[in-house]
Amino acid sequence: MEEEAKRLRNMYKEKKFSALMILQLAFQSLGVVYGDLGTSPLYVFYNTFPDKVEDPEDLIGALSLIIYSLSLVPLLKYVFIVCRANDNGQGGTFALYSLLCRHANIMIIPNQDQTDEELTTYSRSIFPEKSFAARTKRWLEENAFKKTALLVLVLSGSCMVIGDGILTPAISVLSAVGGINVGHSMINVVVLVAVAILVGLFSMQRYGTDRVGWLFAPIVLIWFFLIGGIGIFNIWRYDSSVLKAFSPVYIYRYFKRGGKDSWTSLGGIMLSITGTEALFADLSHFPVASIQIAFTVIVFPCLLLAYSGQAAYLLKNPKCVGGAFYHSIPDKIYWPVFLVATAAAVVASQATISATFSLVKQALALGCFPRVKVIHTSKKFRNQIYIPDINWILMILCIAVTVGFKNQTQIGNASGTAVVIVMLVTTLLMTLIMTLVWRCHWTIVLIVTGLSLVVECTYFSAVLLKVNQGGWVPLVIAAAFFIIMYAWHYGTAKRYEFEVHSKVSMAWILGLGPSLGLVRVPGIGLVYTELASGVPNIFSHFITNLPAIHSVLVFVCVKYLPVHMVPEEERFLVKRIGPKNFHMFRCVARYGYQDLHKKDHQFEKKLFDNLLLFVRFESLMEGSSDSELSSLDGEEIDQSGNILFNNNGNTCHSNAGNTVSSVDSIVIDNSSLLANNTIRSYSQASSQIETDELEFLTACRDVGVVHILGNTVVKARRDSGLYKRITVDYIYAFLRKICRENSVIFNVPQESLLNVGQIMYV
Repeated sequence: MEEEAKRLRNMYKEKKFSALMILQLAFQSLGVVYGDLGTSPLYVFYNTFPDKVEDPEDLIGALSLIIYSLSLVPLLKYVFIVCRANDNGQGGTFALYSLLCRHANIMIIPNQDQTDEELTTYSRSIFPEKSFAARTKRWLEENAFKKTALLVLVLSGSCMVIGDGILTPAISVLSAVGGINVGHSMINVVVLVAVAILVGLFSMQRYGTDRVGWLFAPIVLIWFFLIGGIGIFNIWRYDSSVLKAFSPVYIYRYFKRGGKDSWTSLGGIMLSITGTEALFADLSHFPVASIQIAFTVIVFPCLLLAYSGQAAYLLKNPKCVGGAFYHSIPDKIYWPVFLVATAAAVVASQATISATFSLVKQALALGCFPRVKVIHTSKKFRNQIYIPDINWILMILCIAVTVGFKNQTQIGNASGTAVVIVMLVTTLLMTLIMTLVWRCHWTIVLIVTGLSLVVECTYFSAVLLKVNQGGWVPLVIAAAFFIIMYAWHYGTAKRYEFEVHSKVSMAWILGLGPSLGLVRVPGIGLVYTELASGVPNIFSHFITNLPAIHSVLVFVCVKYLPVHMVPEEERFLVKRIGPKNFHMFRCVARYGYQDLHKKDHQFEKKLFDNLLLFVRFESLMEGSSDSELSSLDGEEIDQSGNILFNNNGNTCHSNAGNTVSSVDSIVIDNSSLLANNTIRSYSQASSQIETDELEFLTACRDVGVVHILGNTVVKARRDSGLYKRITVDYIYAFLRKICRENSVIFNVPQESLLNVGQIMYV
C-alpha cells in the first residue's frame, strides 16, 4: 500500500504527455500565457524615448538592451528556471510560498499535522542533518519574525501582481487603440474607445472564457506572425544595420554616452519584459515543455524581429517615435493589423485579469484574503474562475488610471514599477526554492540569485527615478491591498491562537457524562470549528447557555492545506471523541488552494457516509485481537488515531500514516483472510453493537441535521498596543462585516443554521 501511495503521488507530480499533445498545448499556451508579453512592442520605444531619438546610436543601444533583457529574464530565468518551480502545475507567488510551507514549518497558522503529509499531492524533501538545506530550514523556523518577514515578502509580491492586473489592461488597450490617433489629434476619442473596451472586457468576465477561449491562441499566433513579418519587412526596407545590436558592446556605449538619461530610460526598456511574471502566474496546467517550446520557437524570435524592425524604421524616421509601432506598419495592412492588435490587447488583459483572480483565490485559501464570492465559470477547467467583487474593483481602478493619465508614458512607468518588484520577490523566493526544494549546491544558488539581482536591481533603480511620474500608482494600490491582506491574516492568526489556548479539556467533557449534563434530543449537530484537534471553546459556551444538545455531535473542521488540490478520495479524516456512548465525532475536511468548497454540494452526504464507514471500521478493529491487528498487512494500527476514508471505502489510514485494507476489501476477501489467520470472525456482541450504532446514526440523520456556527466578535485586549487595536478592532472588524458569512461559504441552509455568539479578546 505504501508503494501504491508513492505511485499516486508521482502520478500527480509528473503527468506524461505525448509529443503531439505537447505541441498542441504549446499552441494553446500562446493565448493564455504570452498575450501580455506579446503586446509590449506597442509601447516600449515610445516610453524609452518619449520625445524623439537624439542619436541613432542610442536606438541601437536601447535595442541591444531589449534583446539581452528578453534573453536573460523571460527566456533564461523564467522559462527555463522559474517555471520548473511550479506547484503541480500552479504558478505564481503563492504557489512558491505553498511549496516552501511544505518543506519548512513556516506557516504562521500551524493547522497541519502528520497525516496531511501523506496526501498524494503533498510532496516534501527530507534533508541530511548537516546539509545546507537543513541549516537553512532551521534558520527559517527558529523564530516567528523570519516567518512573518517571509509572509510580508509574499504579500508584497502578490499585491504588486494585483496592481499589474489593473495597469496591464489600461496600457495594452490604450496603446492598441492608439492607432486611431496616428496622424491625427484625437486623444479624447482614443481614451473613450479604450474605456468602452475595458468596460466590455470586465463586464464579460462573469460569463468566463470557456466559449471564446479557443479564439485566444489563434489571435495571439496571428499577432506574433504579423509583428515578426512586419519586423523582417522593416529591417529589409529601412536599415539592416540594426542587427549589430546583438553585440553587447552597444549597451556599454549607450550608458557611457547618455549617462543619467540612459539610466533613466531603463524604465521604458523594462516594459519589454512586462508580462513575464504573468507568464508564471498563468502557468496553469500547461506542462513546462509546452511553455518552453512556445517561447523559444514562436514568441522569442517574433519579439526580436518586431523590436529590430521598429528600430530600423526609427533610424530613418527618428521623430516618429510616438506610436512607432503603427507608423512602421505598411499602409496596405494598417487597419487589419490595428484590429488584430486590439484583439491581442484584449487577450493580454484577459490573461492578467485571470491571473489576478487565481492569485486572490490562492490567498483566500491560505487565510490571507477576506472571504469573497468565487464562481467557477467552466465545468471542464478548474482554473477558470470569476470573483465579482475583485472584478469590479479592478474595472473601476483600471478606468480611473486610463482616464487620469490619458497617455502611455505614465501608465508605463507605473507598470514597470509593479513588474520589477514582483520579479525581485520571485528571485528571493526562488533562492529558498533552490535551497529547500531542489537542494542545489549553495554556489549554484549564489550564482543564479546574484545574476538575477544584478539585472533586476538595475531596473529597480531606474524605475525609482520615475516614482513621481506615475510610478507611485502601483505603490499606492499595493499598499491598500497589503493592508487588507495582512490585517485579515493577522486577525485570523490571533483568532486561531485564542481557540487553541482555550480548548475544552477532555476531562471536563468526561465529567459531564454521556448526556453532557443536558437533554440529548434526536438529530445530528454539526459544530464547525477551525481546530483540527481538541474541542473548541465555543462548545462549552453553547452547552452552558442552552438546555439541550443533539444526540450525535460532529465537530467539523474545513481545513485548507498548502497544496494545489486534495484528491476527493483523500478528503475526509474521521475520529471519535470520548467513549462510544457520548456519540461525539470529529471530521476534518481537507482542501487545496485550487479546490472550491462552495462547489461541493454533497458535502453533508459525503461527511455522513464517511462517518458510517468509520463506525464499521472501528467495529472491525475491536472485533479482532491485538495480535491480529498488528499482523494486518504487517503494520501497526493506532485505534485512537485518525482514519482516512475515500468515498468508496477503498483505503484507510491511521494517524501514524499506516495503511490497512478497507472494510469492503475485508468483506470481499473474507475467506482468504480466514485461511491466512489474519482476521477472525466478529463476535456476535460486537456485530450487534455496530448494527445498533449504525441504526442510531441513521435514525438521527433522518430526524434532521443542524449546522452550528460560531458568530464570533474579535476584539483586542485592553492592554494591547495601538498597532494591534487598530488592526483588530477597526480594520479586521470592518473586513469581517463586509465579507461573506461562513454559512454561505459552507452552503448551510438557513432553516438548518444555528449561530452561537461569542466575544474573543485576543
